Amino acid sequence: MTAVAWARVHARDSGLTPLVVASLVIVALAAVAAIFGPWLAPHPAGAQDLLLGVSGPSHDHWLGTDDLGRDVFSRTVVGARTAIVGPLLVALGSMLLGNLLGLIGGYRGGFTDTAVSRYADLVYALPALLVAIVVVGVVGGGYYVAVGLLIVLYSPVDTRIVRSATLVQRAQPYVEAARTGDVPQHRIIFWHIWPNVLPLAVANAFLTFAFSIVSLASLSFLGLGVGPGAADWGRMLSDSRTLLFDNEWTALGPGLALVATAASMNVVGDWLFERLTERGVRR
Repeated sequence: MTAVAWARVHARDSGLTPLVVASLVIVALAAVAAIFGPWLAPHPAGAQDLLLGVSGPSHDHWLGTDDLGRDVFSRTVVGARTAIVGPLLVALGSMLLGNLLGLIGGYRGGFTDTAVSRYADLVYALPALLVAIVVVGVVGGGYYVAVGLLIVLYSPVDTRIVRSATLVQRAQPYVEAARTGDVPQHRIIFWHIWPNVLPLAVANAFLTFAFSIVSLASLSFLGLGVGPGAADWGRMLSDSRTLLFDNEWTALGPGLALVATAASMNVVGDWLFERLTERGVRR
């Protein structure tokens, strides 16, 4: 078998379709921009050229400049940091909180399960983005207050998924064997059951990331996220509303980056779920 044929077979077995590969590349580029953005950008994100003002794409400014003469491409690259870090914290935080509540409620049952379920129902019934707008607008605190609030508001989805999976795992023979062997309850929950429900939690974390990146960008668009003048995709979209007829890339740059990253995270999450479950192995 030639190297090309082996690579094709390996890619087919691993589910690496062109869409998945493209999504992985986009996610990797967004991660690199979030970490090394200030050093990769051709111009400082906050550097202004008031004499130039708003202008279209050119050799020096690939996506043109905004009304303050700031390079749109550089600000899009640097803006990946706030666009990625916040949703990453929300996805991880809600996954951990939801996993903890779902595992404990699903395994212990009784009053504990009822309390966890009612908490999940109550928070799930709240419109997350609307609540975030009201709370952040009234309390203040900006970006990280919104991140902390979204962790709580998005956790019920993880709680419900993990609780349901835990109820299934609790009746499995390996759990009964662990109980018979007097294995401590916390060890059964976190060392035996959790690894078996983790693929579901990981896949949902990618979906939570996609929701969070849009929610945080929406808050920044409304002026409730990052501060004025910051390089952030949502803030850039807000600032570009009056510049669409002068340089459409002031909106298209951060807008395309936002959509591509959110969509790619969904595709990667589904691919990873298939790789971590028996469904992916059978395929």
